[in-house]
Amino acid sequence: MRTRGALGTLRTWRRFFLWLLLFSLGILSLFRYNFASIRDLEVFISMGVCPKARMALLRDNFTGPLSLRARPEVLTCTSWGALILWDGTFDPAIAKETAERQNLTIGLTVFAVGKYLEKYLARFLETAEQHFMVGQRVVYYVFTERPLAVPRVALGPGRRLRVERVVRERRWQDVSMQRMRTLHKALGGRLGREADFVFCMDVDQHFNATFGPEVLAESVAQLHAWHYHWPRRLLPFERNPRSAAALAHHEGDFYYHAAVFGGSVAVLRALTWHCARAMQQDRARGLEALWHDESHLNRYFWLHKPAKVLSPEFCWSPELGQRTEIHRPRLLWAPKEYAMVRTS
Repeated sequence: MRTRGALGTLRTWRRFFLWLLLFSLGILSLFRYNFASIRDLEVFISMGVCPKARMALLRDNFTGPLSLRARPEVLTCTSWGALILWDGTFDPAIAKETAERQNLTIGLTVFAVGKYLEKYLARFLETAEQHFMVGQRVVYYVFTERPLAVPRVALGPGRRLRVERVVRERRWQDVSMQRMRTLHKALGGRLGREADFVFCMDVDQHFNATFGPEVLAESVAQLHAWHYHWPRRLLPFERNPRSAAALAHHEGDFYYHAAVFGGSVAVLRALTWHCARAMQQDRARGLEALWHDESHLNRYFWLHKPAKVLSPEFCWSPELGQRTEIHRPRLLWAPKEYAMVRTS
């Protein structure tokens, strides 16, 4: 009797753990595929705290003294000593003065191919004139297959617009992946001669608040708004070991968004060459990384740590709603209308 009772108890516990496992996997699946009610729970996942000893060593060439303790609720530094920039941790006036004293020119590149041109480009440029590097010398580089369709936007003093023709790719994935090769070529040409620092951005977003010289550094990565609370093992890195973008489960620091990255011309030349070459290697093997050029960008920033990381405040998705740690969104994603813009 005791043996039969013990077996029954064991079966009960096995069923309990099986149901617990299935429930956990179900919750993680919902979480990963962005169900809003589940995603609201991620705010309870701690981002960690920057150690005081590491805080004391942080320096920034553009923002002067940092006020990292002004944001105790978020992570303000990386394990390799780079700053994670949040609203309230820097003085924008000092950053602007520093950039003006150095007499810098900042480049901003954007690809507007197919229906993305009509749908997003005008607002992107108009809001950039209101918020991007205001008071600085800026050169916009618009890459499109239809230069004559680029909208006319009134530009402020010291700000110029260049339009570069690109070939329209057959698939939207190829448009995304080809931009690294195109950017590498441009950075080795006129763009590289004109600009001291360059930011590369997606066109399907618009500026909402000041995006100034405080973001400048030799290499700059953007925390992905949809993944900045996630534990490393759940981050959507490329996991196929045959891919040149692959990261093992113990690798990767944060998940970075390819919608915003930047840095000096020299560093961006190295970054774009790395990604373009890696994608070529994958194609030769009949592979395509899970998130295309973004997967390769994340591999690059794992191997070559960014000098500065931008918090999700600098590129925010309104679909995520309001969050207490997001004080002042600088860029806002446009609603994703893939069915419309990705058709020819």
